[in-house]
Amino acid sequence: MMPGAVIIGAGPGIGRSVARRFAREGLPVALVSRTGDTMGLDKVRAYQADSADETALRAALDASAADLGTPDVVVYNAAIIRPDSPGEATVRAHLDAWAVNVVGALIAAAHVAPAMARRDGGTFIITGGMPEPKRQYTSLSLGKSGVRTLVTLLDQEYGPSGVHVATVTVAGPVAPGTAFDPDDIAEHYWRLHTQPRDRWDHEILHNGRHDR
Repeated sequence: MMPGAVIIGAGPGIGRSVARRFAREGLPVALVSRTGDTMGLDKVRAYQADSADETALRAALDASAADLGTPDVVVYNAAIIRPDSPGEATVRAHLDAWAVNVVGALIAAAHVAPAMARRDGGTFIITGGMPEPKRQYTSLSLGKSGVRTLVTLLDQEYGPSGVHVATVTVAGPVAPGTAFDPDDIAEHYWRLHTQPRDRWDHEILHNGRHDR
């Protein structure tokens, strides 16, 4: 079977829409989630892992690679989204959010990108957000700021070897039939994956009005 797409944090919004978008192009799709659910999608493989559990996440990525080969594209879509003002969340809550929002993406990239580089390249995309920090979402704002820095670091590390690292920054609440429809957002992931190397974008902003 040809190498395909791995989506980490595969939920009913962006995750499912991205899975459908890549499957429509004929790529095999692997979904990694806490539930191990296929979300009712045909011809996808599901693997169970919490993105904050390094051992489980690495095992799920190894299992998907054993089944499908080194992936062409990995999408990290896991996040803890909850309101918390400065000083409200506990240290534990901040660490838990950081583990999912940033460190899980780092672990996943470090696990798959070297094989992509040896294979002649691939794409690693992280779902971002909060282009402007909001005090009502302190832990999420910190995490999404961390994602931007992480993309830069991963590009420095793996970009020269042909791995396209990027983020899709979603600047609003995702809901079908709105300016933040997940099917519309999913188009950005496909666009990033198919960009020629001399025109790589490292961030696409979906703000519901115009994108860049």
